[in-house]
Amino acid sequence: MEFELFSRHFQSEEITLADTKEHIIRGGRDRFSEIPKAFEGIKQIGVIGWGSQGPAQAMNLRDSLEGGDIVVKVGLREGSSSAAQARKAGFTEESGTLGEMYAVIGESDLVLLLISDAAQARNCERILAAIQPGATLGLSHGFLLGHMKSVGAEMRKDINVIGVCPKGMGPSVRRLYEQGKETNGAGINASAAIVQDVNDRAADYALGWSVAVGAPVTFQTTLIQEYLSDIYGERGILLGAVHGIVECLYRHYIEGGMSKEDAFLHSAEAVTGPISKTISRHGIKGVYDILDDKGKDEFRASYCAAYGPAMDILLEIYEDVANGNEIRSVIAANHRQERFPIGKIDGTDMWAVGEKVRAARVEEKIPLNAFTAGVYCATMMAQIDVLIEKGHSYSEIANESVIEAVDSLNPYMHYKGVAYMIDNCSMTARLGARRWAPRFDYQLSQQALAPGAPKPDASVFDSFIDHPIHQVLETCGKLRPSVDISVVG
Repeated sequence: MEFELFSRHFQSEEITLADTKEHIIRGGRDRFSEIPKAFEGIKQIGVIGWGSQGPAQAMNLRDSLEGGDIVVKVGLREGSSSAAQARKAGFTEESGTLGEMYAVIGESDLVLLLISDAAQARNCERILAAIQPGATLGLSHGFLLGHMKSVGAEMRKDINVIGVCPKGMGPSVRRLYEQGKETNGAGINASAAIVQDVNDRAADYALGWSVAVGAPVTFQTTLIQEYLSDIYGERGILLGAVHGIVECLYRHYIEGGMSKEDAFLHSAEAVTGPISKTISRHGIKGVYDILDDKGKDEFRASYCAAYGPAMDILLEIYEDVANGNEIRSVIAANHRQERFPIGKIDGTDMWAVGEKVRAARVEEKIPLNAFTAGVYCATMMAQIDVLIEKGHSYSEIANESVIEAVDSLNPYMHYKGVAYMIDNCSMTARLGARRWAPRFDYQLSQQALAPGAPKPDASVFDSFIDHPIHQVLETCGKLRPSVDISVVG
């Protein structure tokens, strides 16, 4: 069942995205006074876990509720190595803001479950049993619902279940919130969903949570739709596809006579730098529009060559997520970790070269390579078209396929490196990128860029030029944070 995000305290606003109407709720620091009213009946918020989202959401909630009566308490498993980090951030046993995971779950009115996906699946029965009747379970990802569906389990009927899903990684959520102390409206946008509402307060709680963690704009979604698009997106353009694309193009340029250093500049650096920045400000079509005639020809050629092969892989990924195969793959891989720990990619030749190139980087000299842009944009558009075909809302599509990439993940990849991101993201995302990046690499190498590759379908470019996503991104661009994220520090 889908619930409307009707709140007593936060008024919705209608927006037009292509040929559809959606509703958003605006946040910002000037709305913080409404948060305690939205959280009426909540005395303690338990933030469970200290991974990517845990620290950011715990600190943001604490800061937003400062001076009030609501306690924000972090819950960690007994003996957790993260306890020292939580204490350093100001959550301590002495102050009553740090405790054992299940104890915190049992005593909290709002439980934000931010532990890893594998841990949620492994411990879901005990977690659900620990929640007090009438309390609210908050999720920032729909993985748990997907897992329960795949094993035939049901959610308890005597609790609220809500979702608030920031459209960026945890460090982005915290950093932009801190920037928002100086500039109202800085923050990471989020989507929110109501799965169960047992006391007619679920929407208030969800929107209070979203505004409190700093979302300037909250979009409505369902947690199943969010889960499908998020897991799919991680394996696609957010992580897996971008990894496969830059590896493929790096070799392609070397084979064409470039030095290794130039090949890295024209592949990885071009994607995470000027291509992403242009999409962020001017949309996907904006990349094509700024090219000269020769660049437009190169973009068109690589776009048409890459779109079909990318679509083939992306459709397979979506169906594997939807039918539960990807969930089962993640859980099985986690069981193998003790025997076969996941390795890193940063020791290969490409990433060793990349370290030297990035160390000597002159931002203004990074080329916006038209051929690279065509391959990247074609893959992004193929991901968008799969989500449209599968019935996702335009706001979800824009956020999960474009905005999260160019406004959150890619800036971190540009600062830290693609290899660093792949090696340090959540285990679910890391496993997905490892599984699918080689498929993108192979598919593009063999089906798009090889001399004997099939003749591309030129009609896909006409669809690109007239695609409704361009208007959607133009509207969503007006809702982007009021400042760019600062990744330094």
